[in-house]
Amino acid sequence: MTIVIKKGRKGLEKKYSYEEFLEIIATLRSENGCPWDREQTHESLKVNLIEECYELAEAIETNDSHLMEEELGDVLLQIVMHSQIAKEAGEFTMEDVVNKIAEKMVHRHPHVFGEEKNVTTVEEVNENWEKIKRKEKNENDLAGAMDRIAKTLPSLMRAEKIYKKSINAEMKENSAIEQINQLIEDLEELKKRYTQEACEDEEAEIGKILFEVVKLSTFFDINAEFALTKSLEKFINRFRYIENSRFMKG
Repeated sequence: MTIVIKKGRKGLEKKYSYEEFLEIIATLRSENGCPWDREQTHESLKVNLIEECYELAEAIETNDSHLMEEELGDVLLQIVMHSQIAKEAGEFTMEDVVNKIAEKMVHRHPHVFGEEKNVTTVEEVNENWEKIKRKEKNENDLAGAMDRIAKTLPSLMRAEKIYKKSINAEMKENSAIEQINQLIEDLEELKKRYTQEACEDEEAEIGKILFEVVKLSTFFDINAEFALTKSLEKFINRFRYIENSRFMKG
């Protein structure tokens, strides 16, 4: 396929197709392509993929549809680049990636594509999804399912996923008030140890408290990671206001 450079005013020129985009990436990776693109590997692109996903999340958070369009493209670029690298190594192709996820969606939605029509609520869908995943992974216990959660996830996100799986195991779950009291108890214990200069493992104690906060956030259906991000933005804005106030007074 020969790539035609499409110029002209927006809306008047024919748009690039999905197939043409794949060919563009293949060309960039070819012998006569771009030196930077040619030297990339799965490992070298790993950070780029993570960064692009976070930038997309920020576009979603700000409800900026134009930025979302751009950031979705950037994420797609990373996916296609990884697929092209794998294709060159004879491992898999972009078509294999699409087929794999299509198969997964059909298999994990038997209530839509199969004959299992007794799943009607979101809770039942989530429960069914987990059962199918455990069967696919040959997991006989939820501990294995917890261990499967990517360790490269931000810790607050990973903590929430792990805790929710423990709830699915029908372990005793505190009420919101009990969880708040547990958090207060842990903070008081840390305070007591600190004032008595008896802290031996502050890292473990802080980690425990952070996990208790994540547990608490689930009672309010709040994503702890996003809640912290919003709090950081407020902190920065307050700090900027204080700095500006000092500058005006000076």
